[in-house]
Amino acid sequence: MFTLMSQNPVLAVIVAGEVGFWVVLAVALVVRYALRNRPLSTVLLLSLPLIDVVILVATVLNLRAGATAGLGHGLAAAYLGVTVMFGHSMVRWADQRVAHRFADGPPPWRPPRSGPARVRYEWREWGRFAVAWVIAGVITLVLVAVVGDAARTEALWTAMSRMTVVLVIWLVGWPVWVTVRERARPAR
Repeated sequence: MFTLMSQNPVLAVIVAGEVGFWVVLAVALVVRYALRNRPLSTVLLLSLPLIDVVILVATVLNLRAGATAGLGHGLAAAYLGVTVMFGHSMVRWADQRVAHRFADGPPPWRPPRSGPARVRYEWREWGRFAVAWVIAGVITLVLVAVVGDAARTEALWTAMSRMTVVLVIWLVGWPVWVTVRERARPAR
C-alpha cells in the first residue's frame, strides 16, 4: 500500500486528506467538549473543507505537470463529490456521539427502522449520493479540460463508471428495495 502511495502522489494526498479530516474532527470535538472552547472548535470544523481544496489543487497540479490520470485522480473526483455531500453529516454523526458520551447530550439520532419514514430516509440518502455523483462528474469534466488530452484522462472515466455502478447498486439495494418491502408489508 505504501509503495502504491509513493508511486501515486495524488493517492497519497487523498489518504493524508482522509486521515487529516478525522484528526481535525477529533481535535475539534476535544476542544469543544473537553476544553469547552466552542469558538475554536467551530473554527476547526469550518476548516475541514480546506482539506478538499488541497486534494483538488494537488490533483490539478499533478495533471498539469504532465501526469497521466490514474486511480488516484479518479478517486479524487469521487472523494470530493462524496465529502461535499456527506461531510456535514459525518461531522454531525461524530458530534452527536461525543456530546452524548462526554457532555450529557441527548442520544444520537438513528434512522427510522421501517415505514414511510424509512422509505423517505433511503431515497434522501441515495439522492445525496446522486448529487455527489454529479459533482464528481463535473470535477472529472474540469480535470479532462485541464489536461486537454483524451489519452491521458481515460482513467477518470473509468472511475466515473465505477461510481455509476455504486450509484445503481445503492439505488436498487436500498431505496427501491425498502420501498417495495414497505409496500408489501401488511397494513397495521
